[in-house]
Amino acid sequence: MLWTEIRSWAKNKGYSIIKDKDDSINGASYYWCKNDDPSVTGVALSVSKVALAIYNHSTDNKWLEHQKEYNEK
Repeated sequence: MLWTEIRSWAKNKGYSIIKDKDDSINGASYYWCKNDDPSVTGVALSVSKVALAIYNHSTDNKWLEHQKEYNEK
């Protein structure tokens, strides 16, 4: 997944993402928040994880159980 694509997708969903280069494992941390509710925030260590976090929040974790089952297999 490309950073610019995920950032654009998140913006269309009403979220903001900030990429902060740091000393973490992947060299950057991704801070996200819901634009209309500043109490909804999170941090992820990769582009795929920030996309998953935003997707899960926007769907009210509807597919979380399926994701866990998939990862176990």
